[in-house]
Amino acid sequence: MTGTGQDPLIRLADELGHLGRRLEAVGQELHRVGSAQPVATLDRAPVETVDRAPADSAAASEPTAPAPAGQAAQDRTRPITATAQAASQSASHTDPAASRPTSQTVPGAPAPTSPTGHTAPAPAQPTTTRHTGPAPQAAPRPTGPTTPGQAGYVAGQPTYQPPQGGSGWGAPTHHWTPTPPPPPGPTLFDRLGKDGAGSKFLAWVGGAVTLLGVVLLLVLAVQRGYLGPLPRVLGGAALGGVLVGLGLWLHRTPAGRTGAFALAATGIAVLYLDVIAATSIYEYLPEGGGLAAGLLIAGAGLLLALRWDSAALAIGVVAACAVCAPVLTEGFTPLLVAFLLVLKIAASPVHLKRDWPWLAVTAGVPPLIASVLVIGRADEYVLAGISLLAAVIGVAAAVLTVHVRPGDITALALAIGSPMPALLTTAVLDRYLGAGVAGSVAVLMLALWAVGRRSLPKNFSAAVGAVGVFALFQATALALDGSTRAAVVLAEALVLAFLAKVLASRGPLVGSLAFGGIGFLLTVAYAVPPRLLLDEPWRVDGAGFLVSGMLTALVLGGLTVVLPWVATGLRVLGRHPFPWIAAGVVLLYAAAGVVLCAALLVSQDVTGFLFGHSIVTVSWTVAALVLLVRGIDRKSLRVAGLVLVGAAVAKLLLFDLAALDGIARVLAFIGAGLVLLTAGTRYAKLVATRRISADS
Repeated sequence: MTGTGQDPLIRLADELGHLGRRLEAVGQELHRVGSAQPVATLDRAPVETVDRAPADSAAASEPTAPAPAGQAAQDRTRPITATAQAASQSASHTDPAASRPTSQTVPGAPAPTSPTGHTAPAPAQPTTTRHTGPAPQAAPRPTGPTTPGQAGYVAGQPTYQPPQGGSGWGAPTHHWTPTPPPPPGPTLFDRLGKDGAGSKFLAWVGGAVTLLGVVLLLVLAVQRGYLGPLPRVLGGAALGGVLVGLGLWLHRTPAGRTGAFALAATGIAVLYLDVIAATSIYEYLPEGGGLAAGLLIAGAGLLLALRWDSAALAIGVVAACAVCAPVLTEGFTPLLVAFLLVLKIAASPVHLKRDWPWLAVTAGVPPLIASVLVIGRADEYVLAGISLLAAVIGVAAAVLTVHVRPGDITALALAIGSPMPALLTTAVLDRYLGAGVAGSVAVLMLALWAVGRRSLPKNFSAAVGAVGVFALFQATALALDGSTRAAVVLAEALVLAFLAKVLASRGPLVGSLAFGGIGFLLTVAYAVPPRLLLDEPWRVDGAGFLVSGMLTALVLGGLTVVLPWVATGLRVLGRHPFPWIAAGVVLLYAAAGVVLCAALLVSQDVTGFLFGHSIVTVSWTVAALVLLVRGIDRKSLRVAGLVLVGAAVAKLLLFDLAALDGIARVLAFIGAGLVLLTAGTRYAKLVATRRISADS
């Protein structure tokens, strides 16, 4: 009984040992595949696996018959021993420790032999109790997946191969490492400590001091009477020529080029300032001749900088002339602005050839500053002309630059800044002259936007268009006043809205919205004030005010309809109700203004006011009926109609009941009531008809 009772325990121990050896073999196989790094090992793995496949498959499928205990144990051990031995032999390429046999025969069974005929050593095995009685053969245990969907290891299957160029299991992954920050730039001390820095510093400081001495000589010679006018001019020209000649001579050798740049820049600046002195102080040259001579000298100097490829020379020439010129023109005058514009014209071709942004800044900013500082110090027409000239030259240079280098930020800044002095000049000009200057800037910028909106960069064309729209508004504000100004501003907004629709562009739409907002404020302030609707509005100045108010309200109503339509077509308006609510309120205000102004034109007394408000209430109700009828298939129109009905009823109860008197109150209530009854009956009939049609 004892032996029989222990048979299940023996079989359980044998099966556990059998399962442990199989798991150990699979683990060694996975360890071998995961730790294999060399390409040769990866290439051999499929071959070895395929070679082992028949043996593993035969071992796994070998039938087992009932046998005595010793023979049964030996039979059960043999296939596992072969499988484990094959796995350990293939794994010995990568892990020496894995070459130890993992199988163990039960006591009394013959030891397995190696392929060479030698007896393999028996590894350790869990201890079991020996029994001599026969033991029943246990059913083979499956080695596949134990749960649905689980992938199990099957003997003879090819092992996992990593992708081409990849790494196997267990290979180290490459982690992202942040890029170290760039090293800090050299400090001022480091720059001054470089070889040649001292010579450059001395050369340029010497040139600046020499130039200052020449300016002082020209100024003091006039004040103290040194020499005569002609010797002063000729002496300055001779000094400038000598300095330029020395610069050309030193530039022949690389060692002397630092001094050559400083000498040439100083000489060219001396010649340019000498021309300014001969034109403004001594009047040896007419203004046109002086500007032409200055353009020739500045152009020659900047072409020399272009040939020598020296940005320092170009910037030095322009900066020296721009800084010293106001001393010789006795302050900020239109002639100074003209000479600074000559520098800008001379520097433009060089800036197109070389990407020297500081040259563009040095040549473009001084004329703008001088144009602003000269405001109020000259004749109005001269001031208007010189400011427009500065705007045209600056914008032209910006357009040429952006065609060559679309991403040049200096061109964008120059296009925006160049018209500003002209627009600021309008503050000191005559009203209509200022309107003409602002209108000229508007025409220039809007024409440039219309022509180049597809060829120019988007940010550049948008900036140009914005400046043009601003100039257009300024021209309108200067030329007109009162209610007429409001009507014209709203008309311009309407034109911009249609332009946005035709061009399918959002830029004009933004301008239209801005003009519309300003026009609405002007309408409320001047053309159709709230007192016209509420506080004894029949006391007006005359028929002209009413006509202007009616036209302004009419244009405002048209803009309120067109602007949302264009915005919807351009997919600017979303599903948020606020823009539609705002447009509806403005439209109601405009409609009320049109009706009341027309009624007051007929009768400028209480009768006209009361009759006008009655018409307003009835017209709101009629409009609500139209929206409801048209909105059977459109929810938005139905909602708008119901809201308008509520507004009409609210006006009827809150305003008409208190403000109207006599027959006007009766007409308002009867008219609104009849319209509401008609609307309800007609709408109910249409809804029922539509429902019957849908059911059939």
